[in-house]
Amino acid sequence: MSLLLWIVIFCLLGGILSVMAASVFLLLPERVRINNLPHFVSFAIGALLGAAFLALLPHAITSPHAPEVHEIGLTILIGVLAFFVLEKILLWRHCHHETCEAHGTETQSHNHAAGSMILIGDAMHNFVDGILIAAAFMTDIDLGIVTAVAVAAHEIPQEVGDFAVLLHSGFTRRKALFFNLLSTLGTLIGGIIAYYSLSGAEHFVPYILAVAAASFIYIAVADLIPGLHKHAEASATVKQVLLIVAGVVVIFFAHSTLH
Repeated sequence: MSLLLWIVIFCLLGGILSVMAASVFLLLPERVRINNLPHFVSFAIGALLGAAFLALLPHAITSPHAPEVHEIGLTILIGVLAFFVLEKILLWRHCHHETCEAHGTETQSHNHAAGSMILIGDAMHNFVDGILIAAAFMTDIDLGIVTAVAVAAHEIPQEVGDFAVLLHSGFTRRKALFFNLLSTLGTLIGGIIAYYSLSGAEHFVPYILAVAAASFIYIAVADLIPGLHKHAEASATVKQVLLIVAGVVVIFFAHSTLH
């Protein structure tokens, strides 16, 4: 199977599966959703951190085209700061809960604007995800698979939050599903553009892997972990830690087995 086909399949697969899983999840009773969404978030944190520290960064540092280690570190730092700025202007904002402070719930016009904004932000984020997935595949097919799995893991709770915002904004379930599926095409577009842009420019790939790691770290630490602090009970904390560890373990064994 060609490298481009690998990229196309996993760019489409992760996005479509995450949207469909989120749409099915929203059909569950509200109490079930509220009780189980933190479990998905906890697992996603582990998968993101595991992919960043156990797969992406080692490949970025040991790549034949890798720059000096401090340049990789600087790239990660710049990436984290860039994602912070993007999130501040609501172009990157992800909702991992059924209510989202960033998009508000005050008025119908405000809600409609929030729904439109989250679709734009989601499409942009998916586009960048596609670039990161393609860069990972161009480094190593196994790394590409692990990266795509980590992206899909955090997309499920994010899509649940996005669906909730869209429904609150006045979208029907059918329209919310359609537009969310449409936004996943951003991943495919980003992946294809990256494949053709990076072919023959392998010296840029380690920097993109570092940006991917920065993205995963920022999403896990800034977007996902704060939400878990709302459940401070000892039993909830134990479950969170176990599921985070489970996410890391899955990535570790997936990467080790594929290698």
